[in-house]
Amino acid sequence: MKNSIENLYQLDGRVPLGKALPFGLQHVLAMFVSNITPIMILAAAVGLDSAVSAALVQNCMVIAGIGTLVQLFPVWRVGSRLPIVMGISFTFLSLAIGIAGTYGMGTLIGAVIIGGLVEGLLGLFVKYWIKLIPHVVSATVVTAIGFSLLPIGANSFAGGMGAPDFGSMSNWIVGSVTLLACLLCQVFAKGFLRSLSVLVGLVVGYVLACFMGMVNFDSLSGQSIIALPRLLPFTPEFNIGAILSVVAVYLVSATETIGDTSALCNSALKRDPETKEMGSAICCDGFVSSVSGLFGCTPITSFSQNVGLAAISGVVNRFTIGVGAVVMIIGGVFPVIGAALTTIPQAVLGGCTIMMFGSILFAGFGMMSRAGFSQRNMVIVSLSLSVGLGFTQATGMFAIFPEIVRTVFAENCVAVVFLLAVILNIVLPKKMVIE
Repeated sequence: MKNSIENLYQLDGRVPLGKALPFGLQHVLAMFVSNITPIMILAAAVGLDSAVSAALVQNCMVIAGIGTLVQLFPVWRVGSRLPIVMGISFTFLSLAIGIAGTYGMGTLIGAVIIGGLVEGLLGLFVKYWIKLIPHVVSATVVTAIGFSLLPIGANSFAGGMGAPDFGSMSNWIVGSVTLLACLLCQVFAKGFLRSLSVLVGLVVGYVLACFMGMVNFDSLSGQSIIALPRLLPFTPEFNIGAILSVVAVYLVSATETIGDTSALCNSALKRDPETKEMGSAICCDGFVSSVSGLFGCTPITSFSQNVGLAAISGVVNRFTIGVGAVVMIIGGVFPVIGAALTTIPQAVLGGCTIMMFGSILFAGFGMMSRAGFSQRNMVIVSLSLSVGLGFTQATGMFAIFPEIVRTVFAENCVAVVFLLAVILNIVLPKKMVIE
């Protein structure tokens, strides 16, 4: 197939590098803020120093690029050969903060590594279990994820959990202006700029924070120009409770990847996904997440905003998106970039993520509507969300259970919702009729 710009809208084929670069960067910019935000929120919540935080941001940029390249150009059965963009997952954020805050980053990283291997192996055998997760289960889980992230966004909006100026007027102003900028861009911008509404809000909020004296540039001093990503910044430790808890969320992440793969194939490629493609996408999700753990980062997953961008723009060329992934990796070897990103105040991140987390809720509602509002689905959704969201707000009620159960379920509403939704889907009659 000849080297042509027309190949932008084909899965395969080469595109002139000068044309591929801006379209590849478009996909990177659409997910850039979402990719680095979980690591920055985690680092702030756990109390990591700025040098370590900058190194982790640098690492997560490299891992996102590697994961995307593996999805585009598979290694054995790892990778779907679809235009899927990978990045650090928000799904694990609330659980990661809990584990790292209680047991330390080493325990979190150990659980990430083992859990990734489990998910990767599940992807190899996807045809044997895929029927356990129908659309209604995926929709319920995605909705629970949205609810679980809202308090995290609110804490960042107020300045970050434990911050001495938590809830101050300056944080309220910066967070509100950032959110307003995101909203205005989303409502009034058109085309490509609309997909960058989060980035626009971040820039506006950051500039305002600089004028208000809320940005500390001390971390930028003494940075080397180029440095390779740091391997094993934390020594992995293995706690069975933490591992089981993370594995439960890996199962949730697998359902998200299935949903993104289906959405991409249906909207951008105009066909249904193959079971093999979904399994290979999950393999990449899991095995590359284990590699992410080796670099001190939380798991990666497919990014829904890039699925939407592919559907809107029609750009699905693997080579083009691969160019963007390479740019992400190159950016990760310049430490000053990671250090600069860690200077973004929590209130700015909170203003961006409030809207982002709400969009996850909206996606869950949309998935529910596609699944249908039958009596059976109503029972699965309502009971799973009621128990999962309600019980985990009253964590003391788990006191009668062993520690391993408390670790997995007491404060992890997503794990409770996922388990209950799967069980209800299995035991409820396929046809439920109101008398």
